[in-house]
Amino acid sequence: MSEDRKIIAINRRARHDYAVDDTYECGIELLGTEIKSFRDGKISFPDAWAEVLAGEVWLRSLKIAENPFSSLFNHDPDRKKRLLLHKAEIKRISRKVTEKGYTLIPLSFYFKQGRVKVELGLCKGKKSYDKRADIRDRDVKRDMAREFRRGLH
Repeated sequence: MSEDRKIIAINRRARHDYAVDDTYECGIELLGTEIKSFRDGKISFPDAWAEVLAGEVWLRSLKIAENPFSSLFNHDPDRKKRLLLHKAEIKRISRKVTEKGYTLIPLSFYFKQGRVKVELGLCKGKKSYDKRADIRDRDVKRDMAREFRRGLH
């Protein structure tokens, strides 16, 4: 990621549970109190997902904590949020999602030029043997790096 991005949160579990085929950078439509909670990093999205409804992409199960300093004008923490994409991207995504097994998962949230952005992944679920193979590959790479460092000393 480039230096003009300030990362808020990364969904590491998504890369473990899903094979990411394509990624999209989306804007997100938020209320003022939600922005304040994002700036404080008070979000939770372990099982968040997105869906295409009537030509719009909506993010579900993203929990944004209420801001304690705006008691009267606070937002609903469980409301669905609209993602901002170009129409051509939405068409491409909706064609892929209608195929069997594809789902939209938020991979990360970050600030880019003062605006909250979402990295949305077009994902397909992994089988348990795929997950084990990924873990095995990661362990082998770690061992090789360790041996390489030992050889340098």
